[in-house]
Amino acid sequence: MPTPSASARSSDTVRPSGGGGVQSLERAFDLLERMADAGGEVGLSELSGSSGLPLPTIHRLMRTLVACGYVRQQPNRRYALGPRLIRLGESSARLLGTWARPYLARLVDETGETANMALLDGDEIVYVAQVPSKHSMRMFTEVGRRVLPHSTGVGKALLAGHPADEVRALLARTGMPAATEKTITSPEGFLAALEQVRRSGYAVDDNEQEIGVRCLAVPVPDSPTAAAISISGPAGRVTDSATEKIVPVLQEVARELSAALANTSTG
Repeated sequence: MPTPSASARSSDTVRPSGGGGVQSLERAFDLLERMADAGGEVGLSELSGSSGLPLPTIHRLMRTLVACGYVRQQPNRRYALGPRLIRLGESSARLLGTWARPYLARLVDETGETANMALLDGDEIVYVAQVPSKHSMRMFTEVGRRVLPHSTGVGKALLAGHPADEVRALLARTGMPAATEKTITSPEGFLAALEQVRRSGYAVDDNEQEIGVRCLAVPVPDSPTAAAISISGPAGRVTDSATEKIVPVLQEVARELSAALANTSTG
């Protein structure tokens, strides 16, 4: 195996970053995140343009990621996220759900409704944790279930902070099929809903995923991965007056969960 030159070793392999880490590792993870943000498949020139790194550096990093199975090269010479990331993602999502459960349990205690946590995984919403309501009539969402974001409260909460062009691109990739007659099915309508989320500080799914069910959701601020928590219940219980009481609890629990996740990631 050829030995890297001294310049390659110093510039791409072992140079410490400003935060005390290894620069090449930080760059590699940054490229993986940029690939995910772009829908999972990119060309080298796109990565160079978005990251500001020179093409030779990106090529060396991508070659290493391909060799490790975290990236694969397509027949069209573009690069896609690799299957080895699936196991890491599934394991981390399970851990995140485990950490979140005590906070979701508090939501159930204080609101009476089923509490959920969901992540934005590529173009889809995936539910990673749930604590069910104690009511005999309650909502269930299977952990691991994947849905499109346009018909969910958590989807709105997670996308409200994204630029409009990114949201339009996501909707163009997924389509906007109607789950019910109340589902938002136009990009303009969904962007208007996101603006309402930004103004009010919370998102609502008003019979949009399932008739008779209302959901209230907020993002988890500063989460290491885009996450949101929500409560869901029958529309007859999750009324406008109930919403006024539930939303402050959701926001408080989201802040506490954010602080707990930050302590976990730095501990």
